[in-house]
Amino acid sequence: MTFNLPHPHQITPTASFTSDLGLDSLDAVEVVMAIEEEFSIEIPDEEADQITTVNEAISYIERTPEAI
Repeated sequence: MTFNLPHPHQITPTASFTSDLGLDSLDAVEVVMAIEEEFSIEIPDEEADQITTVNEAISYIERTPEAI
């Protein structure tokens, strides 16, 4: 993954990947891909489209029993 990481103080549970963290749509896709790789899960496209904040990403991982 090659997206630029935001400053750590910007990363809060409610931070939006696009408006708060400055990621474009391709960066957001790369974030989802990184989550899939890190936690050994597959996120269907229609569900990935709903993951737009840090908190939504955390919630998705927590409710996915296959996540390791």
